[in-house]
Amino acid sequence: MTMWMLTMLGGAIGAPLRYGLGRLILQTWRGAFPFPTFVINLLGSFCLGLLFAAFADGPLRWFLGTGVLGAFTTFSTFGVEAVTFFQQGRKGLAFCYVLASALLGVLAAGLGYAWYTGW
Repeated sequence: MTMWMLTMLGGAIGAPLRYGLGRLILQTWRGAFPFPTFVINLLGSFCLGLLFAAFADGPLRWFLGTGVLGAFTTFSTFGVEAVTFFQQGRKGLAFCYVLASALLGVLAAGLGYAWYTGW
């Protein structure tokens, strides 16, 4: 039961962090590209890579990884935004968004891991 509680507590922290950062980014960014989701997912990927390097398993991994970062990052929103671009006929933007999110997300996770391990 402890892991459930840690995960729920982490989610209760990660979701408002995502909302707050998204609002903050929107104050300075108004464009066609969904910059808030993009930045949040890259930041979350970096942090999760760092977390996996630091904690192979245990309570902090559940609290921070599944809880905080699981609620902070937003793959479902990313998917809907990409589909919306396709529906609007903005296929080039959709392709760039998907490609950049996937490639840079993996790179960010690797950088987080490497930063901690010195790899």
